[in-house]
Formats: sequence, structure tokens, C-alpha cells
Amino acid sequence: MEFREDILGAPYEAAELPLTPDDEGAVSATLVRRLVPGSEKAVLYLHGYTDYFFQTHLADHFVRAGFSFYALDLRKYGRSLRPHHSPNFVRDLSAYDEELDEAVRIIREQDGHTRLLVNGHSTGGLVAALWASRRAGQGLVDGLFLNSPFLSMPTSPAMRALGAPAVGALGRLAATRKLPAPLNPHYVHSLHRDHRGDWDFDLTLKPAEGFPLYAGWLAAIQRGHRQVRRGLHIDCPVLLMASTASTITGKWDPALMHTDAILRADDIAALAPRLGRHVTTVRIDGGVHDLVLSGPAARTQVFSELDRWIGTYFPALAG
Repeated sequence: MEFREDILGAPYEAAELPLTPDDEGAVSATLVRRLVPGSEKAVLYLHGYTDYFFQTHLADHFVRAGFSFYALDLRKYGRSLRPHHSPNFVRDLSAYDEELDEAVRIIREQDGHTRLLVNGHSTGGLVAALWASRRAGQGLVDGLFLNSPFLSMPTSPAMRALGAPAVGALGRLAATRKLPAPLNPHYVHSLHRDHRGDWDFDLTLKPAEGFPLYAGWLAAIQRGHRQVRRGLHIDCPVLLMASTASTITGKWDPALMHTDAILRADDIAALAPRLGRHVTTVRIDGGVHDLVLSGPAARTQVFSELDRWIGTYFPALAG
């Protein structure tokens, strides 16, 4: 596995992980790393929907705590997206097991880390939770940190119940059918420094308008949500964080600067006990959807609560 300098520049390196080809041809994922020499502990970060890893201040925090930092740009996202791909598209979320298993093999066997914390944001949080449940009992994951995980559609239970059968049928019959995308572009505008935010990232890899929403992908997400509602079996300590409030709108609203603009934070928190037996839930006042991109006060709370959880509930990763 050959690592070369990443698009973020040194000290970040990246390696392409070849994967089994699918209906669209060649597929790969991208593993980014920033090593802490001699460290036995590592963190693996999974991004959200229409997203990729760029949050270097998150890596800074973990590196200061002695963790080697890894991030995985999943197939057809970010660094891994190719011209022949339908962005973000998979037919089932278990497809990501291939790159997750390989990333963990590299982290543990090739790079020699014996302790692993997995950190998933939004869709990455759902993917990480489902994967960790399927890998329970194998000793691959020592802790799971979920940042606003996508555990439920941001609609009412009645709307979810009415829409699920139609989406499921369409996902089976016309998986690549493009559906109206509900992504509010003002969420990205609230983050990016060229608009109203403080952060710099590539708007071609994380476009404000998002990528097309495919019926098969949405059906796969709904199947994942049903698994969560039935209950997962994650066997490591889990820290779930969500904002204290949500603002779901298609228009600009100043509240987007300090609430979750993508998901219903209350729904996320309510589903936390379904993940496993050892779940800690923390609500972040003033937190945006990607909590580590929140304003200074909320961001400080995120990192403080993360450090406290690591030190209190999973001391094997602390110090």
C-alpha cells in the first residue's frame, strides 16, 4: 500500500484502496492518514453525505491527544469520485464493508495500531454504526464516536411510513433514477468562508447544491434506518452527539448558524439507545449539523465532551 502526499499537503498522506468493480466499472476508496510515531492508538474518520475529509482541526485535536489520524473517503465520494461514477451511489450500505475492513486492516496490521476509535459523521455515522454492529465480537473497534449520525429521515414518522414503500419499490426497479434533492444549499453557505462561514473546503467535492439523489441509494438508507430502529448490537462504548435544536428549511435563516440544518437532532438522540448497551448521548447547544464545524463555544464543548468520554468511559484510549 503506497501512501503519497495528500491534497491537503504534508503531513497528510493518502493511498488509493482498489475495490471490487461494480456496474459502473472500477471503484476505489481513499485512505488519508497523519501518523503519530510510536502511537498504538488511532482514529478512523468517516465523512457525511456530499462530503469528504477536510476538517484538519479535528485531526489536530486527535494528534495532540496522541492518536494517529486516518480518514476514509468512501467510494464515489470526494477524493474517490471518478468521472464514470454516479456520485455517492451504492445499492446497499453493506458495500462499504469492503473499504472499512481494508482500512482497519491497514491501521492495525500494516501500521501496527492496537487500539481504534471510529468517528462517523452523518451518513458516515450510520455506515459506521451498521458496520460496527456487523463486526461485533471481532475486536476490531474499541470505541465509536458518532457526530450527528444519520439514523432517521428528517421527516415525521407518518411521512416516513407513507414514503418508504414507494422508495423501496423504485430503488429495486430503477435504482439510478434521480430524485429531487432536498439539500438546502444555505447549509454549505453557512459553513464556507466565501459565503457566511469560517471554513475552507473544495466546493466541487462538497457542492452547496449537493449531488443527485438516487432512488437506490435512498432505499439503501431506509433499510439501514430500519435496522437501527430494530436495534443494533454494537459491543464497544458509543458516544453519540447531536445539536440541541434543528432548523429544517429550504431558505436562508440565521438559525442555520447554530442549529442542525440537515437532520432532526431530537430524532437522532431518541434512537441512541437502539445502537448497543453502552451508549452515551450528549447534546451540543449551538451545534450545527457537522458539530466540529460549529461556532467556537459549541466546538469547544464538542471536544471537551469527547475528551471526557474517552477518559471516563474508555480509559484505554486516554493519555
